[in-house]
Amino acid sequence: MERHRATRLLFISAALAAAPVVVPATLQAQAFGLNEIGSCAVSRAYANTASPCKDASTIYWNPAAATSLNGWNITFGAAAIDLSGSFTQDTTLRKYDADLHTEWVPNAFINYHNAKSKWAWGAGLYVPYGLTSQWTDSFPGRFSAKKASLQTIYVQPNVAYQISPNWSIGGGPIWGHSSVELIQAVDLSAQQTGSGVTFGQIGIAAGTEFARVRLKGSSDAFGAQIGISGRPSPNWMVGLRFLTPLEFTYDDADATFTQVLTGLTLGAALPGATPIPAGTPVDALVTPEFGAGGPLTAQKASTKITHPAQVQGGVSYSGYKNWLLEADYAWVGWKRFDVLPVTFQGGASASSRVLLENYNNSSAIRLGAEYTTSYHDLKLRGGFAGVASAAPPETVTPLLPEQDRTYWTAGLGLPIGAGFALDAAYARINTNGARGRISERTTAQNSTATAAQLNSGVFDLSANILSISLKYSR
Repeated sequence: MERHRATRLLFISAALAAAPVVVPATLQAQAFGLNEIGSCAVSRAYANTASPCKDASTIYWNPAAATSLNGWNITFGAAAIDLSGSFTQDTTLRKYDADLHTEWVPNAFINYHNAKSKWAWGAGLYVPYGLTSQWTDSFPGRFSAKKASLQTIYVQPNVAYQISPNWSIGGGPIWGHSSVELIQAVDLSAQQTGSGVTFGQIGIAAGTEFARVRLKGSSDAFGAQIGISGRPSPNWMVGLRFLTPLEFTYDDADATFTQVLTGLTLGAALPGATPIPAGTPVDALVTPEFGAGGPLTAQKASTKITHPAQVQGGVSYSGYKNWLLEADYAWVGWKRFDVLPVTFQGGASASSRVLLENYNNSSAIRLGAEYTTSYHDLKLRGGFAGVASAAPPETVTPLLPEQDRTYWTAGLGLPIGAGFALDAAYARINTNGARGRISERTTAQNSTATAAQLNSGVFDLSANILSISLKYSR
């Protein structure tokens, strides 16, 4: 009985160590916000609010400009995002490559506007937040995050109204659906034995993985978007859009625990009413805790996270023959992510904690250009964007090592007859790297630690994006 109680205490501690997996991956993945919504917009470096691309994706980029489209307009496509990442550890100088795969981000829009009417109607499906962070089994930061995957879809009905010949307003409600999958390793050496010491103090090496935690859940939320579009003079256009925050509450997430065999034995005896002798196999000692009635059986977990608000405004100029030039400023309200509560609802309920993130609001400058050639109205596009990181220096982590980045983009628009057109775009994302940490930070520990005390290496990120869209109008 005493031996069983000791191992139960061990696994309650293990569940406590696993708690940080619930929220940060969601947050960090969101901090790498997705703007790959329509290939034309991608090719113009997302400078697309004053003079949105002449297709139905304007429902996202500026819902008011839907009145500038005539008849039926349908747009659908996808972006392939190939993200590369690595972490170079200070102490060993070893470089660990992330285990990432190409992510596909879909979008679809439809809009109708009768040229004789002041009203336009439509709907859009798009993905403004997401992506996956994943590391190999040898990565030392896997105890903070082995995998973090966030997928979010927004569905937006839209209505736009032409206030005057040169000004329109538009917008609509949003239903959002978000799903998250999170995997984390659990370190045996840091766990309490039930005898007042940790396993590390009796000879178990740090970084000994004995369990893996997987959490999977989903949530729905509601919000809205509104936009204004205007032409103050024949060659100048202005636009502004506001996307409200959406608050997702993951009340019914599933947390499961899987044993990882260590092949180790206890290096010292564990005292108690029924002492556990040195040489006892660790795997046999802990196996019952993964079975029925053990603290590491399947249980529920909950957390809450807000997809932040977005504001984007821009101005465009079309006074040069065949040219369209646009400059936009975009703002995302990441500062709402200050502290994040995590609650386990089963045997690990004592492990509930509050995680510190302390994010900042993020800004971006976006510059885009479009040239219409004399060859079948073929359009050539390009752009540049610079984005400030939302993560402060003490919150660059394996979940997603967010950092300042630049975008270089190029693309084309090709009419293909009978009302159809094809848009294609390429974007290259570069960063300069950022120092970061591979351990968690909570209100209960490391709450006042500085970035210099927390960070233990350098994260590098880069990405290649290819986007294709098919458009139809009549």
